[in-house]
Amino acid sequence: MASALETLCGQAFGAKQYHMLGVYMQRSWVVLFVCAILLLPLYLYATPLLELVGQSREIAERAGYLSLWLLPMHFSFVFLFPLQRFLQCQLKNSVNAAFTVLALLVHVLVSWLLLEKLKLGLTVATLTLDFSWWVAVVGQFGYVVCGGCPRTWKGFSFEAFTELWGFLKLSASSGVMLCLENWYYRILVLLTDFLFLCALSAKGIWAGMIGGTGIQTLILAYLTIRCDWDKEVRPAI
Repeated sequence: MASALETLCGQAFGAKQYHMLGVYMQRSWVVLFVCAILLLPLYLYATPLLELVGQSREIAERAGYLSLWLLPMHFSFVFLFPLQRFLQCQLKNSVNAAFTVLALLVHVLVSWLLLEKLKLGLTVATLTLDFSWWVAVVGQFGYVVCGGCPRTWKGFSFEAFTELWGFLKLSASSGVMLCLENWYYRILVLLTDFLFLCALSAKGIWAGMIGGTGIQTLILAYLTIRCDWDKEVRPAI
């Protein structure tokens, strides 16, 4: 859902309304935080949900227990993804890369120390994930608020709590689009089973993926050609 910032921040940056980038990012934090809370039942009731879809009780209970320890990582995404889009729209990809590498190095070091040397187990392995993701969040947030983006970060603003419904609709549509893009070829694999096309083996899956990609490309090309880009950019000016 944070991908909506790519559109809004890109338009604001192009229109030289630099302060709006910070407002959009804060607005995204508000929307994503609420959505993260709405998704909490998937973590809190992971065990019965996994059993409902046929998972064995032993694995479901273990996964449900570990899912509770993943909640800090779940909420880190609320802040991390908007921060990444915020920096990308300002061509600060090197900053994103630097803090990603830092988080990776910290994760490797902490995992090696706690798991390899101290043998602390799977729960601690989950906590190392939480810690590593928050390293990236704190690093990027510190860079932004400590002077790394003077034109686009003007501090916290109550304006972030306005026009949330429109922002939610754009974020939701962006999230659905990305989910469909990532899942369409996985769904095609399942359809080969339901449509009794398994006899085609890898060739059938390959043909389905190529066909799906082609259809997606044609639809996107049609929408791009038909779109009035002057009209789309006008609200940001």
